[in-house]
Amino acid sequence: MTTNDLSNKQAPLRILVFSASLRTGSLNTTLARLAAQVIEQRGGIVDFASMSEFDCPSLNQDLETNDFHPAGAIEMRNRILNTDAFIIASPEYNGSMPGLLKNSIDWVSRFRPQPFNERHAMLMSASPSMGGGNQALWSLRIPLEKLGTNIYSAMFSLASAHKAFTPEGRIADETLAARFEDTITSFLNSVEASKNYPCIKKAWVEFLGQHPDPATERVE
Repeated sequence: MTTNDLSNKQAPLRILVFSASLRTGSLNTTLARLAAQVIEQRGGIVDFASMSEFDCPSLNQDLETNDFHPAGAIEMRNRILNTDAFIIASPEYNGSMPGLLKNSIDWVSRFRPQPFNERHAMLMSASPSMGGGNQALWSLRIPLEKLGTNIYSAMFSLASAHKAFTPEGRIADETLAARFEDTITSFLNSVEASKNYPCIKKAWVEFLGQHPDPATERVE
């Protein structure tokens, strides 16, 4: 798979893309839109979502009566299951991911079958800081990988993001812009390979030294 054009593959990839920020004019939303443009240029189909669609009340297991799930969790679950992979552009709050994103992930993880398992994902961030919000992505990897998500190894963090974009919403630095596009393209190629050319498929099974228990087992 050396081509950057996904349009000549068996079927176009469907990618869910969203920013984990609710703020109007968010730098991460700008980065997410740029990722969506790259995907479409390479023949993919983008489902661009808003974090407001996935927002949920604070997780409270007392609410889980009669198989209750909040509307935001239902929406995120459906959008994940209807696409081949997802990309999150997350801001960094106090060295970690936004609380509302973690809360939505926790709610979605309560569905059975658990929808994050064996899904493909790429993580991005944009921040005015010199670190580009990278600490948020390392914290975000933890729950997603625990839930069985295949996180793409190359995360992308855009430092000094308040000065990094052109008025048209593109990355001004040509070298950095090329690296961003190459990272997105490599992620798409890995998802496409997993979808259409699987050599061997292994279920994620965590050995805990005990028999599976419905209370702790994430794969049914």
